[in-house]
Amino acid sequence: MINFFKVAVFSLLMVMAFWAFANFGIPQIKPAPPPVEEKLDLGAMTMDQFIALGGKIFNGKGTCTLCHNKMGRAPMLDQIGKNAPERLKDPRYKGTAKTIEEYIHESMEHPSAYVVAGFGKSGTNDTESPMPVVTGGSIGLKEAEVQAVIAYLQDSGGAEVTVTIPEMPAAGAEAEAPAAEAAAPLKTAEEVIAKYGCGMCHTVAGQAGELGPNLTKIGATKSKDYIRQSILDPDAVIAKGFTGGMMPQTFGEEMKAKELEMLVNYLAGSK
Repeated sequence: MINFFKVAVFSLLMVMAFWAFANFGIPQIKPAPPPVEEKLDLGAMTMDQFIALGGKIFNGKGTCTLCHNKMGRAPMLDQIGKNAPERLKDPRYKGTAKTIEEYIHESMEHPSAYVVAGFGKSGTNDTESPMPVVTGGSIGLKEAEVQAVIAYLQDSGGAEVTVTIPEMPAAGAEAEAPAAEAAAPLKTAEEVIAKYGCGMCHTVAGQAGELGPNLTKIGATKSKDYIRQSILDPDAVIAKGFTGGMMPQTFGEEMKAKELEMLVNYLAGSK
């Protein structure tokens, strides 16, 4: 009987210990509210303010500097005014732009129209660009933001600023889009990977990004905790052969908890 009570007490203590660990020892993942979209009062902006907005987007939301930097992952853009006309005349150019403004716009939405020599995807002979479309995926720039970036690149790249500040959209038009997007939660890890642009840098889910580690077999060597930490705090541990500061630090704020765990489970199962 004494042994029975000992076993019962021990079992009870173990259950309580696991309960305490599960509730207080494991970090709780709570979905953060969607990032607050910056309100653009275009009607009150001067051109200098619009150019400054473009610089802010270029260095922030647009994630342009992750690749367009002195580390040589993508062409520098400080001479775009001089380089654009030459590239439009290049026999390899396959776009439709006629002006510097059109060329920059095309490069952002159709980056493979012209690929600077040495910066194409591996094995494509510089015919396919690794650059994502900035109006889709996790970047998702609006047309007014694209125009602001173009103005910034023209101004900083030695070209005349030909962009005009867009008119404000109708009051109800912009409010409907976020509501429609919020009503369609992601259901698969592949959708998460596509939405947040993981394939821009990583080889994963049929996409062949080359800037970050190959994730096709990461589950064979890394735990779920490691994978989760790498998404939420990407510079905590830098993979051998890569440098910090490349991966966005905002996925913990942008992803819903279910999306995060869906992605973690998918990658952990990639063996």
